[in-house]
Amino acid sequence: MAEALDISTDNCIIEKEGKTLIVTLNRPEAKNAFSPEMLLGMYKAWRRLDEDDDLMCAILTANGDTFCAGMDLKAGAEGHRSTQEFMELMGTVPNIHWQALLRDDRPSKPLILAVEGYALAGGTELLAGTDLRVAAEDATFGVTEVARGLYPMAGSSIRIPRQIPYCLAAEIVLLGRHITAQEALEWGLINRVVAKGGALAEAKKMAAQLCETGPLALKAITRSLRELGTDVPEAEAMLKSDELANPVFASADAKEGMRAFKEKRKAVFKGE
Repeated sequence: MAEALDISTDNCIIEKEGKTLIVTLNRPEAKNAFSPEMLLGMYKAWRRLDEDDDLMCAILTANGDTFCAGMDLKAGAEGHRSTQEFMELMGTVPNIHWQALLRDDRPSKPLILAVEGYALAGGTELLAGTDLRVAAEDATFGVTEVARGLYPMAGSSIRIPRQIPYCLAAEIVLLGRHITAQEALEWGLINRVVAKGGALAEAKKMAAQLCETGPLALKAITRSLRELGTDVPEAEAMLKSDELANPVFASADAKEGMRAFKEKRKAVFKGE
């Protein structure tokens, strides 16, 4: 049973379901285009994910038939009316919008994306900041900023070429081409394609698997995946990987995991 959290906003519903945080974009009347209320909710959600030791992972999804259309271009031409709390936070957290959009200071735990319908511009930029990705068969992706004379500032031109082959990434960010869920799967941009309406349920299955793992190991492996990519020389990456691994192997959780395997029972991890 999901528990609604008081950090939710009108445009971003945040719930806790077991050890999983569920973050739902909630501006379907505007195709879930970004608003200050939405960014505020996402920012608070990612910080809660980091701070709450009971949480193991998060799912990012959306209400309505469009996952996210990115920046609100209708409002963008005239400037966006921001909420007071969002503006006040920007005074102390100037990159709050980039934290919300997973460009800066991503939470240390895995993020699962569950997409139904269109995920264009900022919608696909959010995708590039997640770790596991599920899409309904009707999903469509694309980084369309170039067609509007804009630049994808949330990181797509940096991250996507590191996640899929260069020429395919160039086709996305230079041509602004829309790609189907099946193409995204074949290109390696997403993990799974499911029937329409089934993305969140599949994401919850992934989350359930993550929540059975050791918390310390999960965070360390997530850091390794994100920080030790092909741009880091192999020898250097191995040394940094050892730095991440050593505290995990020295933990009580590691001993519990090996003991549980020997005793043929389910491990009881405590994050210690």
